[in-house]
Amino acid sequence: MRRPLAWLGLVLACSGIVAAAARAQGVARAAAPVANGAAPASQAAVSSDKEAEALLRRAQSAAQRLSYAGTFVYQQGSQVRTSRITHLLDGRNELEKLELLDGRPREYIRTNEDIVCYLPESRTLLLEKRVTNDVFPAIVSGRPEDLAEHYTIRRGGAARIAGYEADSVQLSPRDKLRYGYTLWTERGSGLPLRVQTLADNNEVVEQITFTQLEIGRIDRSRVKPSVADTRNWRTENAVVQGADLSGWSVRSVPAGFRRIGEIRRRVIDSGLSEGHAKGPARREVSQIVFSDGLSAISVFIEPASQSKTEGSVRQGAMNIVGKRQGDFWLTIVGEAPAEAIRQVANSIEFKPAK
Repeated sequence: MRRPLAWLGLVLACSGIVAAAARAQGVARAAAPVANGAAPASQAAVSSDKEAEALLRRAQSAAQRLSYAGTFVYQQGSQVRTSRITHLLDGRNELEKLELLDGRPREYIRTNEDIVCYLPESRTLLLEKRVTNDVFPAIVSGRPEDLAEHYTIRRGGAARIAGYEADSVQLSPRDKLRYGYTLWTERGSGLPLRVQTLADNNEVVEQITFTQLEIGRIDRSRVKPSVADTRNWRTENAVVQGADLSGWSVRSVPAGFRRIGEIRRRVIDSGLSEGHAKGPARREVSQIVFSDGLSAISVFIEPASQSKTEGSVRQGAMNIVGKRQGDFWLTIVGEAPAEAIRQVANSIEFKPAK
């Protein structure tokens, strides 16, 4: 699930490469261990799987088709951030407003695939196209039957979240190259209420959860931007277009991750350092996206720069590797364990077109 660096789960590309990569929302997700008292009969286990898969399908539909408004908290390590989301359907149009309530003010207005990011400190509008549709609470993009090839899917326990009764689904990885997830959905509507991401030692590395929520009729005025007059604001277009990146290949992608996109985009960094309100800096990069339907790994490609230092870093569930390869600088970003990101980074090849 991706955002400014502290919001790697919101997939909002106006904050630079890491924000462009984070698939939203990533959003935090996780799997808790199966209870010790699980029924041993194979028929009961099959029934449990089918029920859990049905909950996942319902969650996919609810997040996109329901109208709702609420406040959610995103926790990544010691960092905690709060946002407010308002979502509704207006005929065939999907409308959404996302407000970051902590730190510098920032607001995202989405109409279907078009996103406008409002940056009041620099009086800037950033225009972007949505690349993925898995921003919280719409976090599952793969078919449950396909996910079952790489995750063990089970029903979990019940809980009460933001005043609603919720049921949970546990997705435990079948290998060491992906995280596990637990997803809680509202019992009446199926809307996802909370997602956790767990490392292999059951450490919660990210969590995102509603703390206040309305489900049902939402007035259209609530998705309007807070800034009414932007006539003197600067507009920046973060152009996204398809690209032929067939010269680039990854020999060792973790099982289940498919190459789902090749794009060229203008990455716009907000440039808002402490105490300053500079205009955004921009550069063009190419991006290859791999996904297993629940998590994603992106490879960003741009001309090499002498000022960059190779290395790796982890931020919550997100692992990032930067490396020079020939005349190019590669940034590999993914909601996957460090081993998986290193495996991808070490198996990237480039063969120029003849």
